[in-house]
Amino acid sequence: MDLIEVRGAPSYYACEVGVLSRLEALLLKNHLKKCLIITGETSWSVISPYFPSPTEEVVFTIEKYQGECSLAEISRVSKIANIGEFDCIIGIGGGKVLDIAKGVGYETNIEVVLIPTLASTCAAWTPLSVIYNEEGQFTHYTIFPKSTLLLLIEPRAILNSPKRFLIAGIADTLAKWYEADVLIQQLEDVPTVVKIAHHAAKLCKDELLKHSIKAVQDLEDNKLSSSLLKVIETNIVAGGMVGGFGDKYGRISGAHAVHNGLTTVSETHHLLHGEKVAYGILIQLVLEENWQEINELLPFYRSLELPYQLEHLDLHMASREKLITVARSTVLPHESIHLIGLKLNEESILNAFDNLEKHLVEDV
Repeated sequence: MDLIEVRGAPSYYACEVGVLSRLEALLLKNHLKKCLIITGETSWSVISPYFPSPTEEVVFTIEKYQGECSLAEISRVSKIANIGEFDCIIGIGGGKVLDIAKGVGYETNIEVVLIPTLASTCAAWTPLSVIYNEEGQFTHYTIFPKSTLLLLIEPRAILNSPKRFLIAGIADTLAKWYEADVLIQQLEDVPTVVKIAHHAAKLCKDELLKHSIKAVQDLEDNKLSSSLLKVIETNIVAGGMVGGFGDKYGRISGAHAVHNGLTTVSETHHLLHGEKVAYGILIQLVLEENWQEINELLPFYRSLELPYQLEHLDLHMASREKLITVARSTVLPHESIHLIGLKLNEESILNAFDNLEKHLVEDV
């Protein structure tokens, strides 16, 4: 068996109301006094009511990110961090901002603190950045040699986020089970750390199917409930643990490869990462011919208004050239869909699109 590298968790994690009141003490405890904050306009407006007032001991400088998590953006902010001689990078925002912060931390060898304002991915937990080009097309992802120093979740900030982002996070985290399970099932002798990843993936599915609908309603009602907290931590913590402990057996397989393919056509650029992954889950299940699981998921998808057919992606079977572009990119030689243990090509993906559409007609 190949080497499994475990980066299970940030060095310090806390999720509680008022957690940022301890930020300065945590920074000083780690000998960090000059911090570069990477954030966006919306993210900063959401977190600033809970952010500590500046003192003489710790200096904060804000740098607004400029669009995508691209190599160019990581390089731009890294130069600012080096010139300013900062000893800490603080990423505040959604997945792209946090991924930029991790990339900058690696490039500059500076400690990273992450404060998510969305629960739309596990980006706050996992030592990995997803890289896009300037047009928003996925290019690759980079796994870093160490985990983040601090992860602090102020749940009131996420309570103020749009429900669409929480729902996208639910879909992205639900994929952890389907993508990890198909990989781990191929192992004859499962290492203990991979078993931990497998249990975490199952926890993702169980918690989300149980709590998501109520959590989304509570978010709309501005109610910081037990269900909402469970979903926030499932999306960020449990989701991150799957890859953190499972390494290559807990990261991505079919669903994310479909996501990557979808990013190559402009029609899907209005969709969030998790929304494209949601559709990818179904396509992976079609390829596995697991129609029972699809039937069990469809009511859940409909309740949360997740995309489950091509028209939800602004695509159609008649748009064959677009679908060929998606399919071709989904099965590129380096893509993770080949890890699910099936011989797949462009035609396999096109047939899966068609078969899902036909099944949905029968299901109505």
